[in-house]
Amino acid sequence: MQKLTTFWRNNRGFIVFFSLMLMFRSAVADWYEVPSGSMQPTIQIGDRILVDKMAYDLRLPFSAVSLKKQADPRQGDIVVFVSKVADNRLVKRVIGVPGDVVAMQNNVLTINGKQISYIDSDSVYEAADTAVLVEQLSQISHQVKLAAQSGVQDSFASVKVPTGHYLVLGDNRDNSADSRVIGFVPRDEIIGRASKVLYSLNYDNYYLPRAERFFSTL
Repeated sequence: MQKLTTFWRNNRGFIVFFSLMLMFRSAVADWYEVPSGSMQPTIQIGDRILVDKMAYDLRLPFSAVSLKKQADPRQGDIVVFVSKVADNRLVKRVIGVPGDVVAMQNNVLTINGKQISYIDSDSVYEAADTAVLVEQLSQISHQVKLAAQSGVQDSFASVKVPTGHYLVLGDNRDNSADSRVIGFVPRDEIIGRASKVLYSLNYDNYYLPRAERFFSTL
């Protein structure tokens, strides 16, 4: 007991700081490394993104218990959620909110009977078999990456998003395990909204930093 007391007396400053940091990351904001390209070109492999965990809920630290609902995810938000179906933490974009009727034909979305508009990006092709277009989703314009050739995921029939759930897609539309694979995402699985890229490392170039992506807004 005396050793424990001595340890606390000698290290209490660090222990308190470390505990507060863990509570902050658990309930307020956190940062995650992105290991896959499912959200390209918006989020690149090697990006470290900042996640606002108070965007939708005030949660009890170190738990999924919501003490107070702050807001609901909106169409176009980039959300981080822990999927029970995928058994993994995922980052995707909200396409349909509860009550929306969503369909996709050849990578063209229709939401509540209105076809979403697409325009050519400044860089139309990243590669010979890939197109980058700007998708106008609600009040948010963002880039999407599309395969030049039709794929198995580029179309689905009209579905209505059920109460308490969300339809999410990756911006890399032909290379994303999203609601087309895991189904609708329950509201209580969503843990926060991705807001910024803190920093980025280029895994294909000796892990050198991508300075132009530091502190960029998503």
